Amino acid sequence: MIELSKSVSKINSSATITMSALANKLKSEGQDIISLSAGEPDFGTPKHIQEAAIKAIKAGKTKYTNPDGMPELKEAISQKFITENDLKYEATQISVGTGGKQILYNALMATLNPDDEVIIPAPYWVSYPDMVKLAGGSPKIIKTASENNYKLRPNDLRASITEKTKWLIFNSPSNPTGAGYTFKELKKLTDVLLEFPQVHILTDDIYEHLTFGNFKFVTPAQVEPKLYSRTLTCNGVSKGYAMTGWRIGYAGGPEKIISAMRKIQSQSTSNPCTISQWAALAALTGKKDFILENKIIFQERRDLVVKKLNGINGISCPIPDGAFYVYPDIKQLIGKKTQSGTVIFNDEQFALSLLEEENVAVVFGAAFGLSPNFRISFATSTHELQIACDRISSFCARLTN
Repeated sequence: MIELSKSVSKINSSATITMSALANKLKSEGQDIISLSAGEPDFGTPKHIQEAAIKAIKAGKTKYTNPDGMPELKEAISQKFITENDLKYEATQISVGTGGKQILYNALMATLNPDDEVIIPAPYWVSYPDMVKLAGGSPKIIKTASENNYKLRPNDLRASITEKTKWLIFNSPSNPTGAGYTFKELKKLTDVLLEFPQVHILTDDIYEHLTFGNFKFVTPAQVEPKLYSRTLTCNGVSKGYAMTGWRIGYAGGPEKIISAMRKIQSQSTSNPCTISQWAALAALTGKKDFILENKIIFQERRDLVVKKLNGINGISCPIPDGAFYVYPDIKQLIGKKTQSGTVIFNDEQFALSLLEEENVAVVFGAAFGLSPNFRISFATSTHELQIACDRISSFCARLTN
């Protein structure tokens, strides 16, 4: 029997994918499952983007491109960074990968050595720590607090930086909390980073276009230009453009890092799907009115879910600034018993019992590094969200001491 690598033994499967797969399995068996675990818009990819892909196929544009993206798409990404983020990246400073996840992974693989530390605020997207481990680095988790809307505080950042710190992974709006950093809040963090020239910033801006109310998105290198030379600004078309399955992510950053990422990609996946690249080009250069339309629907869903969850005894749910998640606190429910006698001793047991008794799939907070919480994705129909929240309310009402 083959012996697996030590690297793979250090990591876990994605909890969000695992819960989604379990929900889909139960649904295929005929159970009335409402899954609130998947992190993707329920809207279809806009027609003009679909048509661009079909046109590319019919025109025979189905061959290999450069390993990290075709020139036309890199030019569109460069223009996007200029017009939307006030950042100037040349084509040699841009990498296109098979989704944002590959971009982040390539960057970590290209830069981390044993004992290098990567600061990750918790709660975090489930893949960050495991990608750091696979790349040979050490994740250093900073736990945030609900009282601060799960945002990293400057003093906590400063206290966590050591001579081994190579990266800070920064995600705003956040998965799983939806918390976003204002210009003022982000400036306080970048001021700290200016004190430590060895620390680079890896931003995950994938939810840039999904913000609510008066919240205005900004990214670190935009807020503090002095950090431009040590920031990798990562993004993609998955969330804002409803293109999760197309698998196109991209980044702009220092040419030395981008070149190393290109080398890694040339020896792994090579170029992203050519058809998807042409679709992404249409997404970045075409009409974008659908983004606002989708945001309005998402905000209505957010308001519905937050109101319903905060009306349940034992649950406290902050209001997210963006993305399509809420991250309710359930510490008041820990230790209670379900109707069948199961003790809710942590948030994983809460999620499993909720799925078993009410057929609602959520992701437990421990997967995101901060408990006791759970994550709901409100990227599903209003009707299903109403039913799901009612089921959660019924489940919690039956819990006893």
